[in-house]
Amino acid sequence: MIERLAISALHRVEPERAHGLALTALRAGLGPRGGPVTSDRLRTHVAGLDLPNPVGLAAGFDKNATALAALSRCAFGFVEVGAATPRPQPGNPRPRMFRLTQDRGAINRFGFNNDGMAAIAARLARRPGTGVIGLNLGANKDSADRAGDFARVLARCGAHVDFATINVSSPNTERLRDLQGPAALSALLATVMSARDALPRPIPIFLKIAPDLLAAELEGIARAAEGVDGFVATNTTLSRQGLSSSARDQAGGLSGQPLFDPSTRVLARLRGCTDLPIIGVGGIATAEQAYAKIRAGASAVQLYTALAYEGMGLAARIARGLDDLLQRDGFATVAAAVGTDRERWL
Repeated sequence: MIERLAISALHRVEPERAHGLALTALRAGLGPRGGPVTSDRLRTHVAGLDLPNPVGLAAGFDKNATALAALSRCAFGFVEVGAATPRPQPGNPRPRMFRLTQDRGAINRFGFNNDGMAAIAARLARRPGTGVIGLNLGANKDSADRAGDFARVLARCGAHVDFATINVSSPNTERLRDLQGPAALSALLATVMSARDALPRPIPIFLKIAPDLLAAELEGIARAAEGVDGFVATNTTLSRQGLSSSARDQAGGLSGQPLFDPSTRVLARLRGCTDLPIIGVGGIATAEQAYAKIRAGASAVQLYTALAYEGMGLAARIARGLDDLLQRDGFATVAAAVGTDRERWL
């Protein structure tokens, strides 16, 4: 009841300000406190990471790593912060986030607004002693060497995180998605992997892809992604198909419920191109949807937009519901269910 009242109050506030208030409330201790939900079925191993459950928090919620202690007390099996860029940048002009309440989605055009890698690295260095925390790597909008930017952020922050994600799929930084092309991607990955090898403790590297890729493009990315440990599928979409909300024509990336089907189709197609683990993200708001992503080929999943509509308690509800669904269908572990219904999405 308290959570529903809080969500109702926040929805009367401009979306980006509401998000800031939610982070403030978490830091003040007003969020969940039980820690990760876990069980023998939910515990899983993904790209070298031991997760208490496969339900993670996607990048973008805590861009600047300011709520690490609070998020570690939530039900998530892992948390990804960022995106971080080498230099601080303000991002695009406001307003730049729009609720699509009728569609249970959102459009954002933030443009990698963040405090920069030095400030974020300092916060990560003070992270809680427990929990799996990753960092989304970004590039400055005006950088002449975007591939180098990813490597610089990893070199500065990598010692303080358990994994990192290369974000070449945000639609809100001009020409960033060009780095998904095979030649550009191979060169970028070589630079990032060199930085990873220089860390005191090598960490898994994921590649986050767009949901707007064609089948041939997915195959090219899978071939070119040499050295990565897994994929995140997917980022936000530029599509506006089937939307009803008044803000549907705003520029930016679309997330939430409208993204569930297209992102899951891309996930299933990517599963057929690679044996590497995939983190499924896009439109998950229920345990059934998390389960569908897993059975389409995801080894783990991430939440973001649905939290604005359902509250931070959603992570625990999804994890517990997922445990029940795995038990119902006779799966002893999450890993046993991965990809068992992939054909449905092809």
